[in-house]
Amino acid sequence: MLTRTAAEQSRSSCRPERSEGPAVVDKQAPRYARDDNALRAKPKLWFDGEIADADALQADLSTHAMHYGSGVFEGMRSYATQQGAAVFRLSDHLQRMRRGAELLGIAFDEAQAAEATLQALRANGHRDAYIRPLAWVGTGSFGLDVAGHAQHLMVATTPTLVHLGGTSTRMTVSPWRRNPASSLPPLKLCGAYVNSILAKREAKARGFDEALFVDDDGFVVECTGANVFLVKGGQVTAVDHRDALPGITRDTLIALTGADARAVTLDELRDADEVFACGTAAEVAPIAALDDRVFGDNPISRDLVALYARVVRGEEATAQAWLTPV
Repeated sequence: MLTRTAAEQSRSSCRPERSEGPAVVDKQAPRYARDDNALRAKPKLWFDGEIADADALQADLSTHAMHYGSGVFEGMRSYATQQGAAVFRLSDHLQRMRRGAELLGIAFDEAQAAEATLQALRANGHRDAYIRPLAWVGTGSFGLDVAGHAQHLMVATTPTLVHLGGTSTRMTVSPWRRNPASSLPPLKLCGAYVNSILAKREAKARGFDEALFVDDDGFVVECTGANVFLVKGGQVTAVDHRDALPGITRDTLIALTGADARAVTLDELRDADEVFACGTAAEVAPIAALDDRVFGDNPISRDLVALYARVVRGEEATAQAWLTPV
């Protein structure tokens, strides 16, 4: 379980890392004001029904999830809008999280998790923020059986400076294969992301920003934490694969563009006019190069970067149903 301890004994505990999606470095000025007070404030998180200082909590070293990856998480975003901070597609994220929790036998209440998310954002004073809810199996005994173990839920938020787009990403085909859906369902199960870590490390060791998973038959799956789209002759296509996470950002872009979703081979991806990746953390990230294939100016991708930025900030009428006010 998590226990309250002296801050200096637990400085490194309960610190979520923003690790999903292609590395995107934004260079344009932020469209909304920087919240310096939120950036300087001592971080707080919601844990098992209470708001607590993040550095006053520590996980027991026998925590089941620490040994076996028996947890489920989500990556969500809140944005500063003209009407105040709002979480983008909160309900959709928590519905997906519930499906993962059910597989692990973790009790999960979507309404409680939604309220915990809003409380954590308010406690930290965050507007533009990355949000990490995590449900996990706690202490009990060593072994794979999760029955009888403690269960926990936390929500942490970290401030982000969100811009209208960012620099493009250099991507490489990974020698690793994505976890097959017949072995691990494409949900945000903690242990499953070791697969992404291995691919990301290997790609970065070769000087790339991101890795692309391709299956044994040469079909594109996804990136380490983002879905893939291509543009050919002005037509936007979403890569579809049973082993890929059914991304919420991907679903948003399909709804906005009317993109066709279908299987895509690596050869077809390399032959595209434009390629971009998308995810909650990455938003819309144009791909500058796929190994030795260099893409051009990516005009449609850049337009989608701008459109998505307007949508998440409530500047498009279609976005209102997707935003939950904080």
